[in-house]
Amino acid sequence: MQTFDKPPWYRDGIFFSCSKCSSCCRGESGYVFLSREDAQRLGDSCDLKLEEFIQTYCRWVDDGAEKLLSLKEKSSYDCIFWKNGCSVYKNRPLQCRTYPFWPSMLESKEIWAETSSSCPGVKSKKLKSFLYIQKLVKLEKRWKCMIKSALNEL
Repeated sequence: MQTFDKPPWYRDGIFFSCSKCSSCCRGESGYVFLSREDAQRLGDSCDLKLEEFIQTYCRWVDDGAEKLLSLKEKSSYDCIFWKNGCSVYKNRPLQCRTYPFWPSMLESKEIWAETSSSCPGVKSKKLKSFLYIQKLVKLEKRWKCMIKSALNEL
């Protein structure tokens, strides 16, 4: 007998619109991991060669299994590119582009609702379709492979 996965709770879409409040960019320590493509795009936007960009704006983070490239943070834990808003918004890393549509945040309605306490965009009235959400989830999964392969390329 064939079994089918239960459709995700968000199959009818989710309300979300980024309010550019910067809550996801400020005040808490964290990592913004970069793929080679992210680093190259950000470096180009800063008029820096890749090596200069990495030296100036990045750090290597040991996750126990390998070292991953991440953006540095300011001493306040704000993203290094936060200046009264995201100064690289058009070129922001894929991790930032896909937030809050990460698999861990889409596990349940309850987790998504918890996200609304720190992300006002979750309370918006703009509906994001199931296909849009799936596209971002696939990008985020592909990105996880890309950040690991970036080690071999840098």
